[in-house]
Amino acid sequence: MIKRHEPILAPSILAADFTKLGEQIKKCTDAGVTWIHCDIMDGHFVPNISYGPMIVDAANKATDAFLDVHLMIYNPDQYIDAFIHAGADQITVHQEATPHLHRSLQLIHSKGIPAGVAINPSTPINTLEEILPDADMILLMSVNPGFGGQKFIDATYKKLRLLHHMRNDLNPSCRIEIDGGVSLENAAALIHAGADILVAGNSVFGAPDISQRCKDFQHILDQTKFQKA
Repeated sequence: MIKRHEPILAPSILAADFTKLGEQIKKCTDAGVTWIHCDIMDGHFVPNISYGPMIVDAANKATDAFLDVHLMIYNPDQYIDAFIHAGADQITVHQEATPHLHRSLQLIHSKGIPAGVAINPSTPINTLEEILPDADMILLMSVNPGFGGQKFIDATYKKLRLLHHMRNDLNPSCRIEIDGGVSLENAAALIHAGADILVAGNSVFGAPDISQRCKDFQHILDQTKFQKA
């Protein structure tokens, strides 16, 4: 029997107001959020710079939520220790950003936390075949990484369905995460297609009522949790 994962909402603090970071994270967790997503950008692998370990540390001090750290950076192995020290509970690296992906996952695992692999929209799913058995999570970018607020790429649905079946064949315990353009309008369809974790930035922190928006997402996830593909 295929293992079913509980659907999870992971609000991305990239879209938060950093002058109210602790307060806005609390609004999410008070609404039932258990994961917080941290997008790290280096200005080289992606055309933007976001923040580093200090903000992750600040988030860690503000919440007991699971900190899901997504490194959109070259040479990620050099920074694993710094982000773990800052409070990362899971670290995801990009397949396109390191020539020795197995080594990166082994390094993260050696520190005692789960390791994920992210791929960009143009990277084919079949490139994950060799690494998927070693990954705790696969992150499908549904926008080109680097900036928040982008439009969801519809071709992600096909990739997601393919990955869902590949995951079930090679590593059923591996979770699938979607990051980019996630909204109330597409959340249910993404879960039905095989996603387990939805990263939402502007659609959460840009809402007039952050807590209510998290509850709205959670209502959708609760409705779909027993109806997944």
